[in-house]
Amino acid sequence: MTTARRLCFSLPLGLLALIATVPLLAQAPRIDKIEPPDWYAGLPDPMLLIHGEGLGGTSIRVDGKDVTVKRTQASANGHWVFVWLSTAKAPAQTLSIGVSGAAGKTSRSYELRQRDPQAAKLHQGFRPADTIYLIMTDRFADGDPSNNQPGYDRAVPRGWHGGDLRGIEQHLDYLQQLGVNTLWTTPVYSNAGQTDSYHGYAATDLYGIDPHFGTLDDYQHLSAALHARGMKLIMDTVPNHVGVAIPWTNDPPAPDWYHGTAASHPHFSADFDALIDPHAPELRAYDVTHGWFTNEMADMNQENPLVSQYQIENTIWWIETAQLDGLRIDTFPYVSRAFWRDFHQQIHAIYPNLTTVGEIMNGDPVATSFFAGGREERGVDTGLDTPFDYPVCFTLRRVLSSSAPLSDLTAMMRSDALYPHPERLIPFFGNHDLKRFLSEPGATPARLKLAFGILTTLRGMPQFYSGDEIAMRGNDDPDNRQDFPGGFPGDKQSAFDPATRTSEQQEVFAWVSGLLHLRSAEPLLQGTAQQNLFVDGTALAYVRGAALDTGCRPGEAGSRILVVVSKADRERDLSVETRATALAGCSQYTALYPQGAPAAKMADSELRVTLGPDGFAIYKAQ
Repeated sequence: MTTARRLCFSLPLGLLALIATVPLLAQAPRIDKIEPPDWYAGLPDPMLLIHGEGLGGTSIRVDGKDVTVKRTQASANGHWVFVWLSTAKAPAQTLSIGVSGAAGKTSRSYELRQRDPQAAKLHQGFRPADTIYLIMTDRFADGDPSNNQPGYDRAVPRGWHGGDLRGIEQHLDYLQQLGVNTLWTTPVYSNAGQTDSYHGYAATDLYGIDPHFGTLDDYQHLSAALHARGMKLIMDTVPNHVGVAIPWTNDPPAPDWYHGTAASHPHFSADFDALIDPHAPELRAYDVTHGWFTNEMADMNQENPLVSQYQIENTIWWIETAQLDGLRIDTFPYVSRAFWRDFHQQIHAIYPNLTTVGEIMNGDPVATSFFAGGREERGVDTGLDTPFDYPVCFTLRRVLSSSAPLSDLTAMMRSDALYPHPERLIPFFGNHDLKRFLSEPGATPARLKLAFGILTTLRGMPQFYSGDEIAMRGNDDPDNRQDFPGGFPGDKQSAFDPATRTSEQQEVFAWVSGLLHLRSAEPLLQGTAQQNLFVDGTALAYVRGAALDTGCRPGEAGSRILVVVSKADRERDLSVETRATALAGCSQYTALYPQGAPAAKMADSELRVTLGPDGFAIYKAQ
């Protein structure tokens, strides 16, 4: 018998009865964290998620003008409470959130902020006239060595190398010299507690900036600096999964917060056919939308309305707080279509011009187009503005690094008919998940220049991966994520400065910069239609412009852009019949790029161009 028990037996019976009426585990309520950390007057009513102790069986009160508590829901262990507020008519103000229970009470101030008065002019989205540049934040530039946290070691391929938000901002001149105007960075969420999670895709705090990258102020400052230059910012968002080091894993705010648990969960499947095939059993699709991406990344359960609202609200908060222009959505197919419908309906209702692009890593256009917004599939429209064009990516890499014919590219582009909005597609040939193009067997710097030439002149909006414009090499992850030369203290050579670039770096940079500045200045390359005139194994010719169902007509409206490509290893004579094409009636061909491009000549209705080995040229036809 313990001392405590001996004392209890010695107490009077009346006092024992009094003690029995007070819960032995009663604890004074405490608030540790509120998510979102603040909200904005005029946005939809928020659902707050409060974490602390002793929150079960309490009453929640919010003091503020025109703000009321609609309802609450606490977790069984009292660590979490959801609080739905009504703020529709409330002005910006400081609220007081109070929690009262049998064991005590506590309160916390909460900001209902004023939205930017220019909000209607912000969040303009990305368009086919833009060019996206992808930066892996940790590997681009170290602008603030003071935030190099423990574990920083550039010699570790999968470790933290020190790149940060200030490092990006310090090199915005470089991006503008290159000719890009839209920045996409890998996720900036805090990944604290996740080993070597430098990539940002295993979030442990969805409202925090990773301390390796800086602070929320740094992110907001980067956004403001971009907008001051007329540039745009895309945030990489990851609703599908979070890092297992997030507190939810061992203490979920509600039952079924995840698909499974850390100890028992479905495993990842990339069988997209199971989602597309109308004859596939539900069992095949289950692991696609419920499986954990890795054992270090927990799969969120968007079928739980609490999770769905939390994630949509989190996205709204980031858009508003960081003045985002667009979203890149990671692992898009692994989340249910119903969630994406609700997500986009709510996001687009608030930000009608903001645009989203989804990662559907699949080379089959039937699979990629299935997830595009603009039409219902399985009775649901995802609302996604556009997917990345992985089918063209894989095809372009193959035809330019092997003996595969260029006709494979035009054959793939016939699948544009599958997309509700093919003009919105985002073609690319490199990103942080693929080996660098120049590390493909058979790839050469000359073929890299062809890849850039085609990419910048295809329909849609091109996306580049940082470092490809300076001919970086790199095999599969993590070799494809090497540090950008010159971005880190102690680097022996810098590719940011033309004076210190290698001859190869300068050659490719100058080529890409020339293409992008031409594209920026030429409306006929921005969101117009495309007509493929000629293709065989080693040559390709296509036209960009408006109203391509007719030939040239007098005036600027009848102008076209002609692009010719040859991947032959010797001089190639190209002859293109122009009758009944977009070039019918065009008699004047002015070379636009590169300087010294061969002349394009007409003979009757036949256009003739002689291209050198791995040749490329752009012309304006009138």
